[in-house]
Amino acid sequence: MAMEGYWRFLALLGSALLVGFLSVIFTLVWVLHYREGLGWDGSALEFNWHPVLVVTGFVFIQGIAIIVYRLPWTWKCSKFLMKSIHAGLNAVAAILVIIALVAVFENHNVNNIPNMYSLHSWVGLIAVIWYLLQLLLGFLVFLLPWAPLSLRAFLMPIHVYSGLVIFGTVIATALMGVTEKLIFSLRNPAYSTFPPEGVFVNTLGLLILVFGALIFWIVTRPQWKRPKEPNSTILQPDGGTEQGARGSMPAYSGNNMDKSDSELNNEVAARKRNLALDEAGQRSTM
Repeated sequence: MAMEGYWRFLALLGSALLVGFLSVIFTLVWVLHYREGLGWDGSALEFNWHPVLVVTGFVFIQGIAIIVYRLPWTWKCSKFLMKSIHAGLNAVAAILVIIALVAVFENHNVNNIPNMYSLHSWVGLIAVIWYLLQLLLGFLVFLLPWAPLSLRAFLMPIHVYSGLVIFGTVIATALMGVTEKLIFSLRNPAYSTFPPEGVFVNTLGLLILVFGALIFWIVTRPQWKRPKEPNSTILQPDGGTEQGARGSMPAYSGNNMDKSDSELNNEVAARKRNLALDEAGQRSTM
């Protein structure tokens, strides 16, 4: 099945991949060039893993996982395969963000820095917990085969909406995080004086924002939605399937139509016979 607006989709997809990849590269350049690199010793080098893993996993990989169903060259693949890829990408993102949390908590504890006092940390932790619950729910309900269709039908719109809200929350949290880091770290020269690091990281924030906007646009276009499989069932909240209803309606309507046509033809033929008999009777009496 051909996708409507295929070339526009490819242009936006390419732009999203480019901007997302640049976001990861900018984050690496930031920590390697401006923030002295990476390490795992409780120092600031360990903290630097936090933005790298968050942008790579929680922003970039999660964004790709959201739009994986929209890729038209995967429409011939089975729905189960695409579910597995979607779940796998989200699982990788979850692992990376957990490591990112461990890095920042260890760095704070080693250096006696208070934890969980900023809005960035509050919203970020909520997003991580929500994301893990979303991943667990998706695995149990949509990937494994034992969930009833009525439950899947009820949870599907919630699952989709929740995923988009989580992704938007992650984008906002990332922007708060890089701003908070610059305010705390840039003293001489101060952040307010437009130092090179501040301008560079502000550009990183714009890249993250544009990436999020592109992902939202791609995933909310109905014409780019994965088409229904020919033999698939459409989930109904009452536990039924639209396939069965649609499959039975044409046969039922066809039978009724054939039956109505047959009855009509029989009735016309009977009227013609009666009319012929009446005419014959009238001739015989004359």
